[in-house]
Amino acid sequence: MAASRKVVWTGRVISILVALVFVLSALMKVKGGTMVTEGMAHLGLRESMRLPLAVIELSCAVIYLIPATSILGAILLTGFIGGAMCTHWRIGEPVFLHIALGILVWLGLYLREDRLRALIPLRQR
Repeated sequence: MAASRKVVWTGRVISILVALVFVLSALMKVKGGTMVTEGMAHLGLRESMRLPLAVIELSCAVIYLIPATSILGAILLTGFIGGAMCTHWRIGEPVFLHIALGILVWLGLYLREDRLRALIPLRQR
């Protein structure tokens, strides 16, 4: 069953906002600077990991936004978020925002993607 236009557009908006978070984070890593360097050190990550992480993050976000590869993108973003959660959890920081971001990744995709709704139908009376 195809979703209404409002549902699909809501999913697109959520997906774009989620992808924007990853794109901005990747761009900050590419730019570098004191704040990024201190943040990486705080997390126990080497400075040499900054650019590879940015490339991975940006690639996952782009793959997520392309309709033909969006499900693969959501899987990749989920893995990236999982790694970030472990990194933050290891040093005792909360991971609630990571969990919320992961939920939004899949919610946006679920609302905009008929293939996913067919695979995981919600129960209806």
